[in-house]
Amino acid sequence: MITRANAYAVGLMSGTSVDGIDAAVIKIHAAREQELDVQLLAFENTPYPEQTRNRIFELFDPAKATMDKVGMMNMWLGELYANATYSVIAKSGLKPEQISVIGSHGQTIYHAPWDHAIDGHTVRYTVQIGEGAVIANRTGIPCVSDFRAADMAVGGQGAPLVPFTDYLLYRSDKHTRLLQNIGGIGNVTVLPAGASAEEVYAFDTGPGNMIIDALIAQLYAPLTMDIGGQIAARGQVMDELLSWMQQDDYYAMPLPKSTGRERFGMQYTEQILTMMREKQWRAEDVVATVTYEAAWSIYDSYSRYVAPRHPAQQLIVAGGGSYNATLLGYLKQLFLPLGIDVLTQEEIGGNSDAKEAIAFGLLGYYTLQQLPNNIPNVTGASRPVVMGKLSWPAR
Repeated sequence: MITRANAYAVGLMSGTSVDGIDAAVIKIHAAREQELDVQLLAFENTPYPEQTRNRIFELFDPAKATMDKVGMMNMWLGELYANATYSVIAKSGLKPEQISVIGSHGQTIYHAPWDHAIDGHTVRYTVQIGEGAVIANRTGIPCVSDFRAADMAVGGQGAPLVPFTDYLLYRSDKHTRLLQNIGGIGNVTVLPAGASAEEVYAFDTGPGNMIIDALIAQLYAPLTMDIGGQIAARGQVMDELLSWMQQDDYYAMPLPKSTGRERFGMQYTEQILTMMREKQWRAEDVVATVTYEAAWSIYDSYSRYVAPRHPAQQLIVAGGGSYNATLLGYLKQLFLPLGIDVLTQEEIGGNSDAKEAIAFGLLGYYTLQQLPNNIPNVTGASRPVVMGKLSWPAR
């Protein structure tokens, strides 16, 4: 049972784009277990120091992610997350002692949600860094971290996790809504009209900004992203490259499914760059094509997995991709003929940047209350579990 009618929480998020630390302070008013009013009080994004960002990217390569480097960065990111927590609490006008809990996603450096054989058994595993004990002891606030492992321990993929909070905050009795996040990886939550939590489903749609950002960093340094989609807007979509990308096995995999840098990371981008050099493609055409492919992957996912069961009325977009006007234009081109309105979080009174940080603050609050906070139908878990490891500050 939820024991506090009102509480304050901090949510921390760092995604696959490694742009920095998103930190949100939220006020939670809980009438009942699944009837919540959540108010965003403050939000900040703290970019990673350049050297830290480079070290994180190095850890994405298992050959370079040695134990000493992983261990050091785990503790160092805990320090950075604690600093971001202090800063956003000050911005909210609250004091640290007023905060009930911090929910920290951490920085994923490897996610392997499929079965791996070992000694006659199978295991699934995931690695997020950003030590919760450091965050708790620097701030004096209980910190919940390492959410994915509990879901994977009962047969789930440990992802996606945000659909739990999407259900709490965005469900509608009248409309079937698609909650689409476009970070490094795209993921969608399907909220059928009038659905119970057990009827919600979600999955990763494919690469979001990941390939776009990687190409921009290689072709347009010192830029690290296509701001506003301006470069893509100057290019033309190339059928040859688009067809090659659309053949990836991921798109036809059955649900539940999730993905990350292990499939669409730098090794994937290098294949595109090699083709570009061999075929003498223009850089802006390559960027336009991978931007269109990100939109197509969302459309294909809807057509393949959602439309036959739950025709939707709204696609609500959040994450960094929601600021890419060219990507949004492609989405509208694909979805509007289906009668589906494409909206951003801002157009419904939300905050695209803060959405996932808000989610992890709320997930941490549920952990503190010892309440299940996964959706087995989404992750493939055998049962509901309380996710997250709780670190208490020294008293």
